[in-house]
Amino acid sequence: MYLTREEEKMYSGEYGPAVEKSMEILVALGDIYGADGMVEIVSAQISGVSYKTVGDVGLEYLEDLAGEGAQVVVPSTLNPAGVDLDQWKELGFPAEFTKKQLLIVEAYRKMGISTTCTCTPYLVGNVPPLGSHIAWSESSAVCYGNSVLGARTNREGGPGALSAAICGRTPNYGYHLDEGRVPHLLVEVETSLNGADYGALGYLVGKAVGNGIPYFKLVDEQQKKPQVNQLKALGAALASSGAVALFHMENTTPESPEAMPYTKNLEKLTVTREDVDDTRGKLSTSQKPDLVCLGCPHASLEEIKEVALKLDGKKLANQLWVCTSISVKAASDRMGYTRIIEEAGGHVVCDTCMVVAPIEYMGFKVIGVDSAKAANYVPSMCGLDVVFDEWENLIAIKK
Repeated sequence: MYLTREEEKMYSGEYGPAVEKSMEILVALGDIYGADGMVEIVSAQISGVSYKTVGDVGLEYLEDLAGEGAQVVVPSTLNPAGVDLDQWKELGFPAEFTKKQLLIVEAYRKMGISTTCTCTPYLVGNVPPLGSHIAWSESSAVCYGNSVLGARTNREGGPGALSAAICGRTPNYGYHLDEGRVPHLLVEVETSLNGADYGALGYLVGKAVGNGIPYFKLVDEQQKKPQVNQLKALGAALASSGAVALFHMENTTPESPEAMPYTKNLEKLTVTREDVDDTRGKLSTSQKPDLVCLGCPHASLEEIKEVALKLDGKKLANQLWVCTSISVKAASDRMGYTRIIEEAGGHVVCDTCMVVAPIEYMGFKVIGVDSAKAANYVPSMCGLDVVFDEWENLIAIKK
C-alpha cells in the first residue's frame, strides 16, 4: 500500500500509540483486500457497542484505547447499545449487564464519539454527501449510505470503523471504487409493495444475491417510488439475509442511471406476489407475541407518529416497544407522540433494539416484529420465537 507522509507518521507512532495502533489495523485491512492506498473519510458509524456482542474483552479493548488518549477526527456515531441508557431501570434491563454497558458507552464518549446510539445515523444528522467516502459498520446503515445517499463505504467491522474514525482514513478498495459498485443481479418486481413487503423482498433477494449488488426494477407502473422508511427496511433485510452493502433501484437511487447499462447482460430474478407472501410466512416461528418491538432499523418520527395515531385513546393488550434514537425521541416527546404511546401502555425505547438487548433474560418468549431483519436475527441471537407481520396486525388493543 502507498501511504502519504502524513499516514506514515501515523503508522510510525509519531501521533501516539492509539493512532499508531489504529493505522496498523487499517494497513492490515488494506493489505488483505488489495487496497492501493487510503482515502480520507467524512464520517464514521461504529458498531461493537452492545455488551451482549462485545463482552468483557471488547470493554477492556475500548477502555485501553480511550486511556491511551484516542480521539476521533471526523463526526462519529455509535450503533445501538444493549439497553436504554436513561430508562433501563424502568424497563427492567438487568443491572449487572447495564453496568458494563454504561462503561462501554463511556469509553466511546471519552474518544469524542457521539453517544447517540442508533442504527439510523442518517436520521440524526450523520448524512454524508453524494460520492463522499465514509467508514460505517452497521450493516443496514451501510446499505442505506451506499444505496440511498450515494456515499461510499465497505461493510466495516467495529475495530475497522473505529480505527478509521481515529485516523480519518480508510483503505481504498471495494465499494470505494467505481468498479466495486456495478450490479450483479437484475431483480424485476412484478407486484406492488406495501409495509412489511419491503423487508420480505429484501430478505428473499439477499438470500439469492449473497454479497452481490442487486438492481431493482419495479414493473408495476402504479407502484409509487419507495420512501425513506421503505428503503431502510429493504436495505436492512438485504444486509441480514445476505451480505448486501449496496443496491440500485431504477428511478430512485442516485447511481441507478450509471448502473442501468450493466443490467443488459445480467441474470434476472423475477419476484411475484406469491414469492413475497411465501417469504413473509417463512419468517414467523410463532403466532402470538407477548412483546411487540418496532424500530429495526430505528424508527423515524413519521413511523412513531403512525403508531401514536393508531393508539390514541386506546389501551394495549400486549407490551410494546418502539425503538428509536434519543434524538428522534426528543422530537416525539415535543410532538406528544411519546405521551400517547405511554398512555396506551407502550414505551418509546432509546439507544437499543430487540436484537442487541438481553430480552431473552427479561421474561419474554415471543417477539412480534415488522422487520425482516429482526425476524431473521431474534431466533438466532436471542433464542426466542418471532412473529413477522404488519405492525398494525401485531398490536393488540383491549376491547
